[in-house]
Amino acid sequence: MNINQGLTNFITTDIYGLTAEEFSLGRNNIEVVDEMIAAGIKVIQYREKEKKALYMYRECLEIRELTRQAGVTFIVNDHIDLAIAVNADGVHIGQEDLPPEKVRQLVGPSMILGLSTHLPEQAQSAVKSGVVDYIGVGPIFATNTKKDVCDPVGLSYLDYVVKHIELPFVAIGGIKLHNVAEVRKHGAKISALVTEIVGAENISEKVKDIRKAMYE
Repeated sequence: MNINQGLTNFITTDIYGLTAEEFSLGRNNIEVVDEMIAAGIKVIQYREKEKKALYMYRECLEIRELTRQAGVTFIVNDHIDLAIAVNADGVHIGQEDLPPEKVRQLVGPSMILGLSTHLPEQAQSAVKSGVVDYIGVGPIFATNTKKDVCDPVGLSYLDYVVKHIELPFVAIGGIKLHNVAEVRKHGAKISALVTEIVGAENISEKVKDIRKAMYE
């Protein structure tokens, strides 16, 4: 999949899935990704903070194959070397990772580059860099999924991005079935849900419920 195909998936999707094995009811990431793909999720990010590099590499190789066969965009969080090693479609970095310009040099022009943002200045900086393909906007609400997460930015920052930033973006952080419609009403076409999806007993049914809520 080239960057144009990968970004097309991103721009035209509504749900951005992420792995979080500790919340996955005993299922491993391969099983969860397989279920997310079956549920029609077109963008999936591999996000694991505590695993050994070799284990993550082997896991990502399997996920890369699953996503390639399904035409799903596969993004690796933080680990630039891992994204390159498994030929992922993209890499997603945070504000305390390497600068986007340096990451772009490392991954080349054909890999999608996403950047988490929490403030208007960070969003503007992403635009000015000229190398970021999309931004994460959040955390919208409080979340316990990430241990190093900043305080919630609320819907006001989302409103700012909708009005002032032309880059594609995904809203993230504490988004659940009960509030995803509110996030969409504020202009977020794409929402990232973590525990709400991976922690569901039936992922396909949960995704159907989320989409129903989004479009009501």
